[in-house]
Amino acid sequence: MVALKAGSRPPWVGLGAAVWVQFAAGNAYTFPLYSPALKHVLGFNQQQVTMLGVANDIGENMGILPGIACNILPPWIVLLVGVCACFLGYGVVWLAVSETVQSLPYWVNYRFSSKYLIPWQLWIALCIATNSSAWFGTAVLVTNMRNFPLSRGTVAGLLKGYVGLSAAVYTEVYTMALSESASKLLLFLTLGLPLLCLAMMYFVRACTPASGEDSSVHAHFLFTQASSIVLGIYLLTTTILKNTLSLSNVFSYIFIAVMIILLMSPIAIPIKMTLFPANTKKPVPSVGSSDNLVAREGESRQTDPLLVGSFHENEDASDVEMLIAMGEGAVRKRRKPRRGEDFKFRESVIKADFWLLWLVYFLGVGSGVTVLNNLAQIGVSFGINDTTILLSLFSFCNFLGRLGAGAVSEHFVRSKTIPRTIWMTLTQLIMVATFLLYASGAQGTLYAATALLGICFGVQFAIMIPTASELFGLKHFGIIYNFMQIGNPLGALLFSGLLAGYVYDAEAAKQHSSSCSGANCFRLTFLILASVCGLGTILSIVLTIRIRPVYQMLYAGGSFRIPQSSSR
Repeated sequence: MVALKAGSRPPWVGLGAAVWVQFAAGNAYTFPLYSPALKHVLGFNQQQVTMLGVANDIGENMGILPGIACNILPPWIVLLVGVCACFLGYGVVWLAVSETVQSLPYWVNYRFSSKYLIPWQLWIALCIATNSSAWFGTAVLVTNMRNFPLSRGTVAGLLKGYVGLSAAVYTEVYTMALSESASKLLLFLTLGLPLLCLAMMYFVRACTPASGEDSSVHAHFLFTQASSIVLGIYLLTTTILKNTLSLSNVFSYIFIAVMIILLMSPIAIPIKMTLFPANTKKPVPSVGSSDNLVAREGESRQTDPLLVGSFHENEDASDVEMLIAMGEGAVRKRRKPRRGEDFKFRESVIKADFWLLWLVYFLGVGSGVTVLNNLAQIGVSFGINDTTILLSLFSFCNFLGRLGAGAVSEHFVRSKTIPRTIWMTLTQLIMVATFLLYASGAQGTLYAATALLGICFGVQFAIMIPTASELFGLKHFGIIYNFMQIGNPLGALLFSGLLAGYVYDAEAAKQHSSSCSGANCFRLTFLILASVCGLGTILSIVLTIRIRPVYQMLYAGGSFRIPQSSSR
């Protein structure tokens, strides 16, 4: 293990804090929990609630500003902006739903003549509220990717996995601690989440990057991944118990207490490192493996003249300094970047690989989010009245896909230099078969199809993030990653709002009913989505072939190798 310099701090404290911030970053998943109250208290119809749902999706995924801010502001300021957005946005929604402020007749009592008209103040408030998740998520993801530059896939899968689990966490809190009260939930989002992020703000910061080659780093990640899997299984189990058994309040509070303990489990790593510090007196490895960043000959160390950035050209630089340079984008180069090096945003958008990755991600998450947004209606059309377990199953498998994709892709990229995008290819191929299974309407296949789709949907998130950082660098990763994220709301708008909604309403009209039943309700939608994923599979194959040489260069020797000219 590379010895830490005096005064440096390990990144595990920040990773433990990031778990709690990621829980807050999943606040957009709460919309289905309080949207019925919006419809009832404010007198909205379903079309108006749907338009507010669009505001929810747009706010959650508009992260360009947070991406820019991460390069010019410290993480605590980025988190503070998210805290303010969360407090102000959800505060306005809480005032309307709880009818605390009676002087808002336009929001509370006014009845609209058009079924498509919504109060623009509330629409903007929801955009601001859910945009807090973009600020929260970007701050902790970018910071931890830089703190663990040699374990990008693992970190991305872990943090995005916790975001996937947050839906189940919020559901548990809503049903067991808040008595299924939308007003209490919105008050919790208004006050509880900002206080939580304020408490974590100090711990989320840039620090000495961890060496991915140390055995303890691998063990710590295994522990964190195992604890997250235990948490996911626990949440799924308690959700099923809550819906099948009549449990007293005492059991509900016990369930919540155990959930909180499991959420705190990553903090055990820095506690263990404090109580049982590792021996840091090992000598720095000599040059011999391709992953060494600094060559040594005899007792002297020399750096490549291209890696000069914030260091003086003729001065020695330690392994840790090189890791810091990589994590913070501190080194400079004297020519245009090549794939694997640090790109500015305007440099990345003119590259074919950038748009190939964006299209593959857009087609994968766009088709997956269509099912997620309509899963309740899909369950009802298949004859399932209570779709709570179906939703929990999708959420749990989504988490498994995110966590597993990070760990599996990290293993194969190091051992075989296989590009991570190969897993997007395989999962989108599985999604083709899954959508055809949905379209068949075969009895007894709904839960299996939903589980498969949840896993494949999660993989798209966990693979896109490290791939973008490996192709275009970490220096401007925040804005590049958030631009990729735009594929999510755009896919929801095109495939869910326009395609699935139109097909469902047309079939319901044929049945002379306001609701649709039977496999025909979504059959055409599923067939089109299967074609969409087929196109995504082809594009992913093209992308994988194109970037294979990049991965052979970055991971030659079995570990991540920082390019010699990695930033300006």
